[in-house]
Amino acid sequence: MSERWKPPDGLTVDNILGPGGALSGALDDYEHRPAQLKMANAVKHALDAGRFLLAEAGTGTGKTLAYLVPAVLSGKRVIISTATRTLQEQIFTKDLPLLRDEVGLPVTAALLKGRNNYLCAARFERFEQQPLFSQPQDAEHWDTFREWAMETESGDRSETNVPDDWNTWFQVSTTSEACTGARCQFYEQCFVTRARRQATECQLIVVNHALFFADLALKLRGSSELELGVLPAYDAVVFDEAHALEDVATEYFGLTASSGRLANLATDILSRTKHATLTALALELRTRTERFFASVLSALVPVANGDAPTLPSEDAFEFSDRRLLPETLADARPQATTLLDTLGAISALCPPEDLDLGAFHRRALEAANAVEVTVQANDPTQVYWASSRGRTLTLRAAPIDVGESLSRFLYDSVDSVVFTSATLRTASAAKTGFDYAVARLGLTGRSWDALELDSPFDYSRQAVLYVPGYLPEPSAPEWTLLFAREVFQLLRLSGGRAFVLFTSLRHMDAVHALVAPHLQVPVLKQGDAPRRALLERFLEAPSVLFASQSFWEGVDVPGDALSMVIIDRLPFAPPNEPLQAARMDAVREAGGRPFDEFQVPQAALALRQGFGRLIRTAKDRGVVALGDVRILRKRYGAKFFESLPPVRRVVKFDDVRTWWNAG
Repeated sequence: MSERWKPPDGLTVDNILGPGGALSGALDDYEHRPAQLKMANAVKHALDAGRFLLAEAGTGTGKTLAYLVPAVLSGKRVIISTATRTLQEQIFTKDLPLLRDEVGLPVTAALLKGRNNYLCAARFERFEQQPLFSQPQDAEHWDTFREWAMETESGDRSETNVPDDWNTWFQVSTTSEACTGARCQFYEQCFVTRARRQATECQLIVVNHALFFADLALKLRGSSELELGVLPAYDAVVFDEAHALEDVATEYFGLTASSGRLANLATDILSRTKHATLTALALELRTRTERFFASVLSALVPVANGDAPTLPSEDAFEFSDRRLLPETLADARPQATTLLDTLGAISALCPPEDLDLGAFHRRALEAANAVEVTVQANDPTQVYWASSRGRTLTLRAAPIDVGESLSRFLYDSVDSVVFTSATLRTASAAKTGFDYAVARLGLTGRSWDALELDSPFDYSRQAVLYVPGYLPEPSAPEWTLLFAREVFQLLRLSGGRAFVLFTSLRHMDAVHALVAPHLQVPVLKQGDAPRRALLERFLEAPSVLFASQSFWEGVDVPGDALSMVIIDRLPFAPPNEPLQAARMDAVREAGGRPFDEFQVPQAALALRQGFGRLIRTAKDRGVVALGDVRILRKRYGAKFFESLPPVRRVVKFDDVRTWWNAG
């Protein structure tokens, strides 16, 4: 246990969160929550005793303070990791100041994000000297952005109002792969350097899952570039929104080899060195990268499309994710060998300690490892696949069982881990609804505690679930038009104040195009502005927000501003997606039933997340509509209903209108 921080005398979990406690004196509208106190004491026990805790806390429990208070009182350095930046910022700007300023807890905390969320001073200076915009419209935001860049204290992109798809951001930010670390002339002034140093003096460090696992993966690779890591040593971790852990950990425990990344390496070398041999190798890298990925495409495209392959230098090729087997890329291995030779020569010519070339050494080695692993595709514990987007072809590898990686690389190195979410349990005939989460998180065989805390809200009174019974199944050709008509009449009833959530961007675009032109209220769409800016606009006036995955969770809009949540389909992940297929195969090979034991629980948890956007306080009231009649007609529909809060269900719009008008 760290001895750096000691809890103040007289302050305990009970006399902070209990009846008549310090929190009640700090908040005028405070209401004691027994479930919150119960969870806080369970978290305290986990942190004090070095235990693993799974805590499902329904909406309205107050789970954030339930883990923050015992974390501060523990005296340990605790990482607080969330799935979304929205919750991350809420904890840092709202909840922790409340505990520090109003309750009197002497908490020291830092907020950290991934390196690519911060302005890079070196890249900004280079871009400013010769601003080359990817698209003409990107230039429209430059003057305002430049003014911000000159004044910002944090360098955090979330302070800006540039659109999510503003390409220039990628030219003025960097990643751990491209960062030169302590060799950079701006290292001391670097926003990431300053944030990291501040974190080393703090007890609580608030991060998101992406940063946590990026940092963990960097350390696991044995990188000598320790300054590229962001997190200092820690004693315990609290994962909020823990239902999202598997997906994020999978991404960062995997490997990626892409034509774009290798091309960028060649371009960066050419732009930063006059070394003749290295320049020649960079040009060779370009050529051999093109040849290698052309050979990869030759192996994939005839199978994927039945057409002749198209070279990566052209922009006419695109195909869905394609799973790779050991024999898939056999014909591409000779080209891989020559590419690996070039990457090896580059790394040899770039000493790790060199001020200018050290980063190229690391990047070449990591690229070579990714190419070698993915082109062989022969580890049965991994799944391999290829994907294409525009002119970029990417090869990926990821662990089939991320729980095993978590167990090996995280659990043995910390005192305790707390997993909490509003959605950890699934409807299950087994002894505990936590079985699915335990298996996916790698806790099988370990000692763990579980806590189930239901939401205090009266869903039977506050909400109604509407599934239009006449709709065809989503696979029917006429479904999109009929669902769009339902969306329109629901939005006309609500007068806006609605999220319309989709399982894919393609669905979102199609329905938005049909409905938006006919609405009389402001219409917002994911991607048109940063997430925070969209939420601010949504709150300014009764509005409709069309959004996909990133708004299914971690979004808190209490009150009348959000009174309707419309969901297009049951959120099943595509079964032919390579990682999904590999995990289904693993369940099947273990003697299980992939659909019942993996796909349905996974989708049920996702649906609960979408449902959970609606009722955020005891005064909220509204409608959740689902355009997927499979929940009514298929045998597995009952599992989805069991996973949702107890809510009245209707299948006719007239019943929705009657209920709505009665409020």
